[in-house]
Amino acid sequence: MKSLFLRIFLSFWTAQALFVVLAILVTMVLRPRGAAWETLRTTALNDAVSAYEEGGPQKVREYLDDLMATQHVRAYLFNEQGEEVSQRGAPDWAVRMLRSGSPSPHDGFVIPAPKVLKESRASSDGQRHFTLVMGLPPGPRVFLGPRGMPIPGLIIGVITSGLVCYLLAWYLTKPIVRLRAATRQLAAGDLTARSGAPASKRSDEVAGLVRDFDAMAERLEMLVKAQSRLLNDISHELRSPLARLNVALGLARQRAGVESTDMLDRIEMEASRLNELIGRILTLARLEDGEQKVPQTPVRLGEMVANVAEDAEFEAQERHCHVHTLIPEGDWEVRGNDSLLHSAVENVVRNAIRYTAEGSSVQIALTSEERAGGREAVLRVSDSGPGVPEDALEKMFQPFYRVDDARGRLTGGVGLGLAITERAVRFHSGKVSAFNRAEGGLIVEIRLPLIAKLATADRPPAVASI
Repeated sequence: MKSLFLRIFLSFWTAQALFVVLAILVTMVLRPRGAAWETLRTTALNDAVSAYEEGGPQKVREYLDDLMATQHVRAYLFNEQGEEVSQRGAPDWAVRMLRSGSPSPHDGFVIPAPKVLKESRASSDGQRHFTLVMGLPPGPRVFLGPRGMPIPGLIIGVITSGLVCYLLAWYLTKPIVRLRAATRQLAAGDLTARSGAPASKRSDEVAGLVRDFDAMAERLEMLVKAQSRLLNDISHELRSPLARLNVALGLARQRAGVESTDMLDRIEMEASRLNELIGRILTLARLEDGEQKVPQTPVRLGEMVANVAEDAEFEAQERHCHVHTLIPEGDWEVRGNDSLLHSAVENVVRNAIRYTAEGSSVQIALTSEERAGGREAVLRVSDSGPGVPEDALEKMFQPFYRVDDARGRLTGGVGLGLAITERAVRFHSGKVSAFNRAEGGLIVEIRLPLIAKLATADRPPAVASI
């Protein structure tokens, strides 16, 4: 029983049900016994007959009215002709009881009719015969069924306590469920996720926790956006001196001799790396910002992957590697931004070429799978490199994260390519993950929702914020 809702619900319900059962059982034990009513029946019959013999109908009427006022017992005294001697007029149930001796026909299940008793005796001189019919007060029998069984009371008690406990458990766990959903969204990178603070009048510990979480999420979103803007501003400021450096480098090449060529090539390579780094930081900052509007159009994912693979094949030749592509015929359209998707796929492929074993090949396979929300494209890029430690498979999509600092410096990687891929794929409602191959190497998997064919005909170009 892992659900907190079920634990609270069943615990409270069991407690309430036990309380109701015990309360009914105690009531049954302590309620007036049948012997008490039998004694009252005999006493009332004797007193009513004596009152009639002493004062006639008036006297017996006063006695029976007093019995009703003090004991809540409705009693009627009949003579041998079936006439009610107090002349008050007997109800039907009393007459039926007198004639047939059967109880009331309206002896219900949930609310049974009061119990009816009958007793007869002769007058003092033995010349006449009287019968007393008594209707007992309902009292604790309201929740008792036939033969005094407390089944109706138990059913009502269990259902009522279950309903109350269900509402209580729902009230306690609803904010926690929202908090859990918001935590998952926040962990997935959605900094706008909020749990929805409860009404201000609610001031218990759970409400305080939800408000604190929302405040933390708001503060976190503000800090991340401030960091993104800082990176964006710094990158823009670095672009100008870098452009001037390239101009100066060109002039220096014209004036320098052959002996300076290696140094100038080195300066040009570092300037190129710096320019690429600035471009990646700007892209990452743009993805993290989430305030810019980017038009989304249908993108032919199959053609785009084929173009990326063709360019990558040229780059892989430096390491005597090859890129093998498997893209089946079909409709591979996804809705998104062509530039962002191209960058996302290219980063993964280039990363695979960078780390695959020299002389090996990089496999790119595009397939589709059915999901609850529709079909999605599954792009898997496999290399034959050293793989990644298991604890780093998720961290490798964080900005500036390097599995191995020495290898990163050797290959020129700064830990931004896969971070850009993760944010670009997430921006397109997709998911990227990585796992090691059993035979060695790494597989990076990109999942993107495919466009439903019938839904694309009349759909206008969409615009999304990044």
